[in-house]
Amino acid sequence: MMRSMYSGVAGLKTHQTKMDVIGNNIANVNTTAYKSSSINFSELMYQTTSKASGANATTGRAGINPKQIGLGVQSAAINTKITSAGATQTTGNPFDIKINGESFFIVNDGKNNYFTRDGSFYVDGEGNLAMTSNGYNVMGWGVDEETQTIKKDTVQALRIMTAANMTYPPEATTESYVEGVLDKNEPDAATSSGKTLTLSFFDALGYSYTARFAIHETSAKGEYVVELDDILDSEGNSLVDVYGVNDISDIASFGQDNITKTTELRQLVTGAKYIAPANTGDAGTYTKTVPYDTLFSDYDTVALSGVTYQNPPIKYSNKSATNFDATDLNKKNGNVVDSVLTGTNTTATVTAGTSKVSIIGTGTVTQSKLTKEPYSLIYVEASKDADGNVTVPAHYEKTIKNDDGSSTTLSLYPSGSPDPYKFVAADWDKALGKSAGTVQGITMNADGDVTFYVESEFTVGKNATYDGTEFTAEITQAEAYGLDTSDPNVTYAYDVASDGQAQVTTTTTYHGNMLKFDVDSGEFVSINNADNVTLDFATSAQTAGGTVSLGNFSDINMDWTHVTWHNNGGSSTITATNGTEEDGLGSGRKLGQMSGVSIQNNGEIYASYDNGMTRLLGQIAVAKFANAAGLEKAGDNLYSATLNSGEFDGVGVDITADGAGSMATGALEMSNVDLSSEFTEMITTQRGFQANSRIITVSDTLLEELVNLKR
Repeated sequence: MMRSMYSGVAGLKTHQTKMDVIGNNIANVNTTAYKSSSINFSELMYQTTSKASGANATTGRAGINPKQIGLGVQSAAINTKITSAGATQTTGNPFDIKINGESFFIVNDGKNNYFTRDGSFYVDGEGNLAMTSNGYNVMGWGVDEETQTIKKDTVQALRIMTAANMTYPPEATTESYVEGVLDKNEPDAATSSGKTLTLSFFDALGYSYTARFAIHETSAKGEYVVELDDILDSEGNSLVDVYGVNDISDIASFGQDNITKTTELRQLVTGAKYIAPANTGDAGTYTKTVPYDTLFSDYDTVALSGVTYQNPPIKYSNKSATNFDATDLNKKNGNVVDSVLTGTNTTATVTAGTSKVSIIGTGTVTQSKLTKEPYSLIYVEASKDADGNVTVPAHYEKTIKNDDGSSTTLSLYPSGSPDPYKFVAADWDKALGKSAGTVQGITMNADGDVTFYVESEFTVGKNATYDGTEFTAEITQAEAYGLDTSDPNVTYAYDVASDGQAQVTTTTTYHGNMLKFDVDSGEFVSINNADNVTLDFATSAQTAGGTVSLGNFSDINMDWTHVTWHNNGGSSTITATNGTEEDGLGSGRKLGQMSGVSIQNNGEIYASYDNGMTRLLGQIAVAKFANAAGLEKAGDNLYSATLNSGEFDGVGVDITADGAGSMATGALEMSNVDLSSEFTEMITTQRGFQANSRIITVSDTLLEELVNLKR
């Protein structure tokens, strides 16, 4: 009876242990990567009351089985479902990692390595990848500085956000290519400035620049000259000004001199006259009737928009004259001034820079124009009484600012307006932004259109003569033949006949590279007789302040083989891009700031930078064990290696080495506890515990009966 009671006690203890295991599983149902445990029972030792005996062949008696009485139950083993993966929980955190397969992360507390399936990581203040729960460092492999590949050596703490890793070094541009269509009818290529082509590039310090090229067509069909026009920094400043050199060729060279010459017969432009020289070998002179907007240097600012200034009359001393005398010519409003016109009768001379001419102008400006720029007047219609009589005439108003900062509203009435609505010339001068005395009087129609009568004084911009009707000025030889002198690359030579006709030889000199196309197919032929040309930077430049280094620039190879000469409706699509067309190598880059970190499915960690580059920072290593169930739990979701699990070699493995494992970022492994199974086990455990307690109860009753036999 005592034996049975102790068997019941053993049963109670083992079932209590099983309940502890079940309770721990249920408690960790939401623990990241928790692995559930299960317990197995085994019977306790037996008391043998009779040994087994074999059969007796002589007597024919059969054998007898042994007689044994069990002594209860004990816990045989507690197993962990360590290779059974939990479900996936998506977090979106790039540093949360789930292992697919039977591997373990390797973490270190500073002394010992531990193993875990809990991939909830973060980057600490020192840039280390660590566990969020306890700060243990995640272990892996570093990067070989020479080869920039993973060096699989003894695992080390992954410090991914070091000062060196936070930026990516700049690189100078060394390659570029030009592509697209240079339309055969491109209008800009025929101008002095040419068709503009720009190339953005970087120097070795990461600063950005723009090289500006000009494409000029030549007299030969399908041939162009491409020259370097300028190089600008990121703020649009020319390097000529930045470095204080004379020309952009002191910074970089592009090609060589290309000279073309053409000769044509040119006639004098309309109104131009040729005056042959008195002596053979001297140059002749040219004159031309010049309009006011050309003769007067301040015409745009002085002239009243909408008013026509005509010859005659020219006004001096407040009176009209077509014949001039010295008194009139040297007086203005009663004051003696510098001579504005000299001579008598109808011929006078004006001198550039010193002469001023006062001219009468008239013209009608509509209300719609007066209420817009540059006048911006406000039109006020006439006020009438009940009988229809005008009480306040139609007029204009404008508010102007005074010198002291205050404002004044001017009421502008036409000439002949009754008091108190009289015409005030000074108010009109202020409103129109002209000098005093400009407006002599105005009239206004019913629609608000104003006819001005003004006197304006202009400054002579070039020497000229006045014959009472027109001003005639001396012009340049190029102006006489209608030639553009704005392009410094173009010069002219003249062979002039007595009637003014001239054989003009135009010499165009460009410093650049000759671009040629096949005139039949429009395909690229060559540039400077090759497929590529180089934007060649000098190593240094001489400035007024001394020698400056240009070593931060690298020569840039330019591939032109992808340009065509086709008809594209007069619109060119030609562009230049840094880097090679095939893979973008040699494109250069600015200094990059780290913009993000990503972890690949093999555990490789990459940083991305805002200059478009990426860098390998390391790789998370994993550990694999021959008997993962032999690992010993160390708390905090950690395991330690044991003799039965197999030792960790200190190096680890690539999770994808066997082709089955991988890592998934932005997700965690959930607990693999099956609640339905645990609750079922709880019920059976409870019943087992209850049944064993009954053994003790019944054994106690039997002992009680035995004791009672003494009564």
